Amino acid sequence: DLLPTVSYDLCVLTGDYRGKTYGPYEGAIEGLGRVRPHLHSPVYGVLGNHDTIRMVPELEEIGIRMLLNESEVIERGGERIHLVGIDDAHYYRVDNIEKAASSVPAADFSILLSHTPEIYRQAAHAGFKLLLSGHTHGGQICLPGAIPIILDSVLPRRMGAGAWTHRDMIGYTSVGVGSCILPVRLNCPPEITVHRLLCDHRSPQ
Repeated sequence: DLLPTVSYDLCVLTGDYRGKTYGPYEGAIEGLGRVRPHLHSPVYGVLGNHDTIRMVPELEEIGIRMLLNESEVIERGGERIHLVGIDDAHYYRVDNIEKAASSVPAADFSILLSHTPEIYRQAAHAGFKLLLSGHTHGGQICLPGAIPIILDSVLPRRMGAGAWTHRDMIGYTSVGVGSCILPVRLNCPPEITVHRLLCDHRSPQ
């Protein structure tokens, strides 16, 4: 119900479109097919550790441009942003940041989409200015104060949800809108995040 009321220039999805790493995925495609008409174009996505590459043709058929270790240039108002997406780096380990960023000039503003924030070191080293990810669900079941019990990720706990920084890179780990294993959240409400990029003296922030 919230989607039609949100204003944005593009939408990104950071993976885990189904709940299991195996078996049928038609239900996930059908669910996204119902959501997709409510999303303004363009929509970009990457695969998560629960997804299979066999889903990609059908995801693109419903209007989600999947970035598998590749990039696209977004231009607006004389400015450009390089949107880069990598394949799953958590379970399948088929990510390739070097290949994905190979066509991105070092001086240009670049955003990396990764299902997991665990590749934060490599992303910062590659020169990305912003890393958008998910995977952790923010812990999903948390202690009061949104303190996660477990994140299923190898990274500092401060990177498990929300905004954080590493060197010169800004990161944001979305807690998402879904759940894993158990269809329940505790002290960790779902979210749809709107990011606003500002350009200061031709240097995007």
